[in-house]
Parts: sequence; C-alpha cells; structure tokens
Amino acid sequence: MNEGVVQDNYLKPGGYREILKISFPLIMSTSSFSLMHVVDRIFLSWYSPESLAASMPAGAAAWSIMSLFIGTTSYVSTFVSQYDGAQRPQRIGAVIWQGIYLSLLASAILVFGFLAAEPLFNLAGHDPAVRKEEITYFNVLIVGSGGMIFSSALSAFYAGRGKTWIIMWVNMAGSLMNGVLDYFFIFGKWGFPEMGIFGAGLATVIAPWCITLFYFCLLFLRRNREQFGTLAHWRIDRELFGRLLRYGLPSGLQWMTDITAFTVFILLIGRIGALELAASNIAFAINHLLFMPMVGMSMGTSVLVGRYLGANHPNLAALTTMNAFRMTMVYMVLFSIAIAAWPEIFVAVFRPRESEIDFEKLSNLSRQLLYFVAAYSVVDAGNIVFSSALRGAGDTRFVLMVILVIASAVLVIPSFVACVLLDAGIYTAWVILTVYVVVLAFSFWARFQAGHWKKMRVIEHVPSPGATIAEGPVLET
Repeated sequence: MNEGVVQDNYLKPGGYREILKISFPLIMSTSSFSLMHVVDRIFLSWYSPESLAASMPAGAAAWSIMSLFIGTTSYVSTFVSQYDGAQRPQRIGAVIWQGIYLSLLASAILVFGFLAAEPLFNLAGHDPAVRKEEITYFNVLIVGSGGMIFSSALSAFYAGRGKTWIIMWVNMAGSLMNGVLDYFFIFGKWGFPEMGIFGAGLATVIAPWCITLFYFCLLFLRRNREQFGTLAHWRIDRELFGRLLRYGLPSGLQWMTDITAFTVFILLIGRIGALELAASNIAFAINHLLFMPMVGMSMGTSVLVGRYLGANHPNLAALTTMNAFRMTMVYMVLFSIAIAAWPEIFVAVFRPRESEIDFEKLSNLSRQLLYFVAAYSVVDAGNIVFSSALRGAGDTRFVLMVILVIASAVLVIPSFVACVLLDAGIYTAWVILTVYVVVLAFSFWARFQAGHWKKMRVIEHVPSPGATIAEGPVLET
C-alpha cells in the first residue's frame, strides 16, 4: 500500500483519524474500567487467597445476570447514533427516556438476585472457605447493580453522538473513586472497618451510582433540553420502547449468553482445584486488561456504523469496520507478544505479602496460562470488531444465535466433559477456550462479509435525501 493510499485512508470519512477521534476516549474509559477490576484482584490477592479465588467466579456470575440488562440498555447508543446520522435530534431525547425506564425496571428486578447466590455456589462445589466469599461478593454486586445499568443507558446519550470525551473523564473519575474505596474498605483504612471482599464489592457498586448521578445532571443542561428534548420527551413511547426491546433484548441476551458460558467455564475450572482457579483468575485479570481497551474501539466502531447507516452510507460503515479491525489487530499482536515474552512481569503484581512458597506454584501455572491468552487474543480482534459492526447495524438476532450455538457446542459442553467426566486437567480446558474464541471470530467475520447488515436499520425510516454526514464527528470541548 503506497503512502498516498495510507494517507487517504487516514483522513477520509471512515478512516483511521475519525475512528480514533471517537474511539480513543472510549479506549481510555474502558481501560480505566479494566484497571478498576485488576486493582480489585490485586488488593484481594494481598488480602487472602480465598478472596482472590472467589472474586472471579462470583464476579462473573453476577455479570452474567446483570449483562442481560446492561446489554439491552446500552443498545440505546445504536438508536442515538442512527437518529444522529438521520439528523433527528428530538428522537434522541425520547429514546434516552425509554432507556431510563428500562433501567428502572431492571434495577428493581435485580434486587432479588441475591436469592440465587447460595444455590448457585453450592452447586459449583468449591471449597467452603471460597464458597462463603463467593456468596458475599455476588450478593453485594447484584443488589447494587442499578448504577451500572443506569450509567450504561445514560452514557449512550454521548456515545451515540460521538461525544466520547465526557464519557472518558466521567468513567476515569469513577474508576479512581473505586480504587480508593477499595483500599479503604478492604483493609479498613482511614477509620473504615476491615471488610475484605464485601468492601471490594461495595466500592464496585458505589462508583457507578455516582457516575449515574453525574450523567443525570448533564442530561438536563439547558442546551440538551432545547436541542434534544431531554426533558420534553419524558413520556413512555410504547412503539419506541418496543423497538428498543426488539433490537436491544437480543443484544442483552447475547451478552448474557457469552458471559454465562464464560462463568460456567470458570466454575468448572474451580472443580479441578483451588490452585487452578486462582491461576485462571490471574490470567483472566490480565486478559481483561488486554481486552477492555479494545472494547472502547468496538464501541466507537458501533457508533460510526450506526451513524453511517442512519445517513444511508453503508459503504462508509464497511470501511470504518475494516479500518477498526486493522488497528485492533495491531494492538492485539503487540500486546500478545509482550505477554508471551515477559509473563512473569504481569504475574508478579499479584504476589501476596505472605505465603511466598505457595505463590511460586501459582505463579508458574499462571505464566503457562498466559501463553493461551497471548494466542487467542490475536484472533479475538475479529470478535471485538465484527460483532460490534453487526450490532451497530441491528443484526442482533444473528449475533445472539451464533453465541447460543457456539458457546454451548464448543465451550460449555466440551469443558464439562473434559473437567468433570474425563478429569482432563487445566490445560485441556484452556485449549477448549482457545478453540471457542477462534470459531466465534470466524463466524462473525463470515456474517460481516456476507453484507446482509448493510440493509438493516433500527430507526423507523432512513434519512431524507438531503441528509448528509460530516467528514468526522464534532467533539465537545
């Protein structure tokens, strides 16, 4: 590719510059979110091995339930992006309110999620000391999950319009608050009682509620009330609410299915042994640190795909996706090389203050698992970008069906057979996980190449012939 082509691909609509303008703040935002969870794991590894072992399965189990509602409410951003591309700002205020009502309903339902804790973790069959910590952590996260759901719906007001810098600053502030509260609550500093894993969960739910409050204040600023009708269109719009459920619910179910399959995998790992579970927790925490920044790239991709489809420019949506894939692939390759070359550096931060001999066994196994992370993360670039493009177009039912079939047939059932029936061990389980990531990525790539998504819209009609799209989004100062 010659220099002129590269420069053109950088500057034109759908090019690297436009993607980075929207995605970079989201990358920083999701990175801070990822760092928040890594800090949780580090502090808990310093606190006790039981807390560390419990944090991943309990957190994953809570997320598998919450993700149904978070995935559904966050789909508001696709409506916002397509309305923005179609130049219909008043409809943006209306769809945000439908997201608020959906968040209110979801938060009320999830308060009762604690009823599932004991049956779930008794079924998992983990060590009693770990099981007690799992139940505690799960209950705090699930009962206080409303802040995460509301913030995902309200942030769509900015994410869908490409105003991503405000999201970055808000989420970074929330992550900083969570880290500080983690330290105070877990270890009992500055006059707070020592709360261990309960304190970690409490810090994790307080920060999103503070973020939600801030977004509400921004939503009702005068310029937003006048331009987008954020106060005038507060009533329930049954047709729009139904359309949000029609497209958003499959997206939420896809999130839930994916995370549930991952949770089942973690619970099955726990049946192999506490050492294998703790090592997997460390490997997944590092994987999370690698993966989450590119979730920001996927969010930016989804916004631009929705915007260009709303303005009836499917070719620009396709160009955006391929350029985002190239950038994501470069990042994943570089990070995977670093993990494979220096795994001991990444694992060392989880070294506890005591039990050095035990940690050496844990460290050796964690380093081996990081080679799997390095291998499948390169392929995971396809999962991140192509699935986000399909969701940005409204192809959520296909994404859901692929996840349902492949998660069951390639990950959950083989993992159960390997871990429970055959007692095959930790490495066999991680080979199965790697195969799952590869098959999933190929499926999303094939669907994207087929091109059916180019004709899809989630808004009620395509824009008028006079609707145009600017070269790039205008970012707020």
